[in-house]
Amino acid sequence: MRILLYTGKGGVGKTSVSAACALRCAELGYRTVVLSTDSAHSLGDSFNTRIGSELVELAPNLWGQEIDLLHQMDKYWGRVQEYLNVLFSWRGMDSLVAEETSVLPGMEELASLMHITHLADSGAYDVVIIDAAPTGSTLQLLSFPEIARWFIEKIMPFERRTLQIARPIVARMSDIPLPDDSMFESVEELVDVLERTSLLLSDSSTSSMRLVINPERMVIKEAQRAYAYLNLYGYAVDSVVCNRVFPRQLQEAYFSGWVEAQQRNLAFVEEAFHPLPILQVPFFAEEVLGREMLRQMAATVFGEDPVRGGEGDPTQLYYKGEPQSVFVRDGHYVLSIALPLVEKEEVNLHRSVADELIVRIGNWKRNIALPTGLARLKIDSAKYEGDRLNILFRKEEGDPGDSVDSFQRGPWAQLKSRLQGEIV
Repeated sequence: MRILLYTGKGGVGKTSVSAACALRCAELGYRTVVLSTDSAHSLGDSFNTRIGSELVELAPNLWGQEIDLLHQMDKYWGRVQEYLNVLFSWRGMDSLVAEETSVLPGMEELASLMHITHLADSGAYDVVIIDAAPTGSTLQLLSFPEIARWFIEKIMPFERRTLQIARPIVARMSDIPLPDDSMFESVEELVDVLERTSLLLSDSSTSSMRLVINPERMVIKEAQRAYAYLNLYGYAVDSVVCNRVFPRQLQEAYFSGWVEAQQRNLAFVEEAFHPLPILQVPFFAEEVLGREMLRQMAATVFGEDPVRGGEGDPTQLYYKGEPQSVFVRDGHYVLSIALPLVEKEEVNLHRSVADELIVRIGNWKRNIALPTGLARLKIDSAKYEGDRLNILFRKEEGDPGDSVDSFQRGPWAQLKSRLQGEIV
């Protein structure tokens, strides 16, 4: 089974790319389902047909669904939300305000992502393709399973035992509504689904994240940050789809500036995402709507030959390996970058004012967006180990973190914005 998740800045065309990928997979004979987890659904528009909250057959071997956020949220959060509504109302909060307040931030999108686990467990599909919410909304959810697990392991057992002891006493003294065992069981069930979803999406042999971009500097910058965080949380990115590229032969004076700017930005894309393959999609002469235009898009992205495997198969793993990772070792956070067949004398490493690392090797340059935690730390050194360049960031004194997620929590001081690392 393969899970392919397409994400990117709003408006870059990830829905069209997701739909084209789904149609190609179905025509290759894979039992394929394509899901929209974006609250502003447009998947049905791409197929030029109506898609609702239930699975709809779009073509042979192809089903589509625009997930009903309210239904999914009620399924995974309903019991907890019901208790919170009662509690907030008891405190005098207006019922409508209480209902809105009891919704966990991001729960709508999170419940949609958990639907993926249900489809994977069903065994009814060979390929699940996700047209995800814009980058920011998707990335905010990645750390939630870790936080939820900590809550379940550290807080809930204590709260549950305390309430079991205190319930008879509190009942005599106050009419405050207390959570019962079913509420705690609902939360545990929710976290279990979150855990399985996280494991499923982080399994690189099953799931691949694909970034959809346009050749525009602001879009590329956001995709860089997304790439850094996807690596940080262990989600494998195997390709970048660069959509709406103007053909070089476009000669009209009005577009000449755009063509030149895009060519410069395409070079920057290669620098920013190397060694990931960059799959280019031209700016078509007409809007990508309906099966025929989706087939044209699939042909440009995945190759002309859809008969069997190889270049024409979107389910292939476009990049194997770990181009970038973050881990903790010997009092340092280590950013590890794949740089095979390079002599250390050739490498020039420095940090820009925009919290990026810039690696130069001769005429080749790589821009690496740093996660927030690393961006605030000083670089101690960098050294080669095997075919990887490991950049060591000094952990601040008093930082209790023993794992990568800790630099989302620690108290960080403001350090210099320009630092120089020495390759050893």
